[in-house]
Amino acid sequence: MKPRKLNVAVISDVHLGTYNCHADELLKYLKSIDPKVLVINGDFVDFLELKRSAFPQKHFDVILEIIRKSKSGTKVYYLTGNHDESLRRISDFEFGNIEIKNKLVLELNGEKNWFFHGDVFDPLIEKTKCLAQLGSVGYDFLLFFNRQLNQFLGALGKPRMTLSQKIKKGIKIAHEHVDRFEETAVKFAAKKKYANVICGHIHMPNIKHYSA
Repeated sequence: MKPRKLNVAVISDVHLGTYNCHADELLKYLKSIDPKVLVINGDFVDFLELKRSAFPQKHFDVILEIIRKSKSGTKVYYLTGNHDESLRRISDFEFGNIEIKNKLVLELNGEKNWFFHGDVFDPLIEKTKCLAQLGSVGYDFLLFFNRQLNQFLGALGKPRMTLSQKIKKGIKIAHEHVDRFEETAVKFAAKKKYANVICGHIHMPNIKHYSA
């Protein structure tokens, strides 16, 4: 089966180098597509967790697949996030068909589209980085527990659960935080006359439409 032709593909918050990275699923997806442009929208490699986490072959395979695509003609933009922010010092660095940037504007169908990770609009990250890192460890544990739970549910023939989203949606403060994050990003994009803003960071995939 031939890979699907795409103009632009976006992946975000992969967190390679952590135990709960879904490298298998991502590798399968990458092999199923043939994009003209691939945007890696932050937190691709988790430098905050590398010291205590394994980096198995599957994680290397994801990197190798992206390099292979770049050599085959796909333009790859690696946008930096808060877990790989050490790369921000080499923004605009290019090697082959891969470019490291902090943010990106692409014109598609006559419209300007703004891509960035999103952590710059997160006051928790900007003001309390130690607390944010502690939260990352707790979130990592939650993902580990969620994976074990889903294996158990699968053995019973039950549907999978996503605990992180259920917890976030069930906590009013977290929900309000996500709303503020999205609204801030949209307002800033509107000032810049961007038609769309594409970011990651909050680990809650969603598409929203805002009227001018």
